[in-house]
Amino acid sequence: MANTLASSRAIVFVDTHVLLCADDAHDPSKQVSARAWLQALWQHRAGRVSTQVLNDYYVTATRTFGLSMGDARAKVRRFQLWQPWQIDHQTVETAWGVEARFGLNYWDALIVAAAAQSGASHVLTVDLQPTQHLQQIDGVTILNPFLATPAELAFTE
Repeated sequence: MANTLASSRAIVFVDTHVLLCADDAHDPSKQVSARAWLQALWQHRAGRVSTQVLNDYYVTATRTFGLSMGDARAKVRRFQLWQPWQIDHQTVETAWGVEARFGLNYWDALIVAAAAQSGASHVLTVDLQPTQHLQQIDGVTILNPFLATPAELAFTE
């Protein structure tokens, strides 16, 4: 399967729920997978997020997971190193197109649009259907972190 996911240099846009899975001890197998992905992305300097993802992470981590505001802020500050894509008018327009052409809900379409505009080759998400794993949308390959491993991607040129 390694050839299936290979690209010239993998840049992976990470959705909010993957970040949250890395913090969630209620499902240890998913936590291990999410952490393995994040570790690989840090190691290869290949992770990307958007301001939408970071804001959603902060609110959900503090309200739902009970992470302290200070700890959540520290994590958001760390992910600022991943060059967060700023959601702008063009990103919204692109998301509307993705929503219409692929039938995604708006929030998922916005993730795909931000990933594409940030130069990511892949979106790591648990929010889309498992049948969408490996689907190409606007030049971005959808990856479910529980159906693929970081070892299957080409992180070097």
